[in-house]
Amino acid sequence: MKVLEDFDLTNYNSYNVYSRCKRAFFPQTEKDFVAIYQDFPSVHEKVILGGGYNVILSKSYYENDFIIIGESFSFVSFQNDGVVEAEAGLDLKSLSELALQNQLSGLEIFFDIPSSLGGAVVMNAGAGGEDIKGILIKVRYLDLHDYQIKEIYKEDIGFEYRNSFFQRNKDKIVLKAWLSLKKGNPETIKAKMNDIKTARWLKQPKEYPNAGSVFKRPKGHFVGPMIEGLGLKGYSIGGAKVSEKHAGFIVNFEKASGKDIVDLANYIKKRVFDHFGVDLEIEQRII
Repeated sequence: MKVLEDFDLTNYNSYNVYSRCKRAFFPQTEKDFVAIYQDFPSVHEKVILGGGYNVILSKSYYENDFIIIGESFSFVSFQNDGVVEAEAGLDLKSLSELALQNQLSGLEIFFDIPSSLGGAVVMNAGAGGEDIKGILIKVRYLDLHDYQIKEIYKEDIGFEYRNSFFQRNKDKIVLKAWLSLKKGNPETIKAKMNDIKTARWLKQPKEYPNAGSVFKRPKGHFVGPMIEGLGLKGYSIGGAKVSEKHAGFIVNFEKASGKDIVDLANYIKKRVFDHFGVDLEIEQRII
């Protein structure tokens, strides 16, 4: 396991905001996760980062230890019956491409969703009416209550829209997931992946660092049109700006700080509530 002091997190968050942490751990095995909590005590809560997607690093420096679950914890195995066993650090783009190579369908919608597998499970990631729970079998996780490795089946995870058992219980750390995929025609799978990517690139601001949709969709409303209706496209605070391509996104267009992004999100929340009476919920995790 790699442990680095005074670690630069700029390349480990999709907003690419500058931030450093006191110490960063890069676990490679399940035993590493247990060791991090038992052998490296800290007065500050340890922070889990998957691919660094869907998060806002609001501080330029953290006294916290960060646990970075990425390439060093991304083993994947494809079984004959379409079951995929994968570690939490594997990113969804790579996983969907591997599924295509194995002529397996079910991950196409995730081809262009920026997330690690662990993060996708925690927030029940999805799009276009599909989500991770639709293909999930079970999850293996570390329970910090007793430092035991446990498993839980999909039916017991209590999935909701962009929410789950793991979102509600921060002391449960996703380590691995099993997914159920179906055999498919590789040309059909590839075509769907390309169509999804093309559609997203047409409407989403891929030209600037961002972390996807900032707000959860409130019942009966669409976030982007409300923000656009207030004339906020292009509105900026510091280096953070409401995307001119899609008002539901905030982009780092000029060396934004995490505080810039949080301040802009809160400003949008206030304007939308004052005008529409809708209390937007920030979907991204503010650290």
